[in-house]
Amino acid sequence: MSASGGTRAIVAALAANLAIAVAKFVAFVFSGSSSMLAESVHSLADSGNQGLLLLGGKKAQREATPQHPFGYGRERYIYAFLVSIVLFTVGGMFAIYEGYEKIKEPHAIEAWYWPIGVLVFAIVAEGFSFKTAIKESNELRGTQTWSQFIRRAKAPELPVVLLEDAGALVGLVLALAGVGLALATGNGVWDGIGTLCIGVLLIVIAVVLAAETKSLLLGEAAGPEQVEKILAAAVDGNTVTRVIHMRTLHLGPEELLVAAKIAVRHDDTATEVARAIDAAEARIREAVPIARVIYLEPDIYQADVARAGADPTAGQGH
Repeated sequence: MSASGGTRAIVAALAANLAIAVAKFVAFVFSGSSSMLAESVHSLADSGNQGLLLLGGKKAQREATPQHPFGYGRERYIYAFLVSIVLFTVGGMFAIYEGYEKIKEPHAIEAWYWPIGVLVFAIVAEGFSFKTAIKESNELRGTQTWSQFIRRAKAPELPVVLLEDAGALVGLVLALAGVGLALATGNGVWDGIGTLCIGVLLIVIAVVLAAETKSLLLGEAAGPEQVEKILAAAVDGNTVTRVIHMRTLHLGPEELLVAAKIAVRHDDTATEVARAIDAAEARIREAVPIARVIYLEPDIYQADVARAGADPTAGQGH
C-alpha cells in the first residue's frame, strides 16, 4: 500500500487502539462499568479493522494474472467493506446488547478512578491517532470539504480511519458522560444509556462506511478534474480532433482504466492513426499517471451520430 493509502495513519490507529483496548478492559474488570466493556470491545474491533486494512493493502499489491488480468487493486475496497461489517456487528450490536442489559439490571460503578483515568488516557491516545489521520488526509483533500473527501476518495483507508477515530472520540465522550452521571447520581442506568448511545453511533458509522465502500466495489469513474485532464490530453488538434465518447473506471485506488472513441481525419493513413493513438496514450499517462490501462478506438466523427450517442464526460463524476 502506498503512502497515499494512509499506512501511517492505519499503524498509528492500530497502536493506539490496542493500548486503549487493554486499558479499557482492565478498567471494566475493576469497576464493572458496561461502558468500559463496550468501549474495550469497540477498540478491539477497531484494532481488527486496522489489521484488515493493512492486509487488504498487502493483497492488492499482487501482480495481475490470466484469471485477474486487471490485477487485485479492488482488494482494498473489499477489506474496507469488511471493516464496516465488523464495526456494525462486533462494535455496534454488542454495545447495544450490553447497554440494554445494564439498563435492565443496573448496578453501581466500583473503583470510579479506573474508568475515569482510562477514558482520559484513551481520549489523548485517540486524539493522537485522529491528528495523524487528519494530517495525511489533508495532503490529498485539497479544497474538498471533509464530507466531499469521504464521499469521493478512491483510496478507502483514510476515510475509514477518519470515521473510526472520530467515532471513537465521540464514543469516549459518551462513555465519560455515562460513567460521570452514574457516579453523580448513584444510578447505574446512566452507564447503560451511555453504552446504548455508543452502539447507535457505531452502527451509523458502519452504515456510512458500507455505503461508500459499496460504491467503490461497484466501480467508480475518475473525478471531474481527472476527466478534464484526460479529455484535454487525448486531443492533439492534428490527427486526433476530438473525443467522441469516453468511459473511465477505477480498477483500484491508484489504477484507472480509460476507454474512449476518438475522432481522426478521414484521409489519415493507418500508420498515422496508430502513431496518433500511441502519442495520445502517452499524453494521457503524463497528465494522469494512474491511467495505466488505456483503450482508444479511432473513428470518423459524424455530428448526427455523436448527438445520438453518449456525452464523453457522462458518468465521469460530474
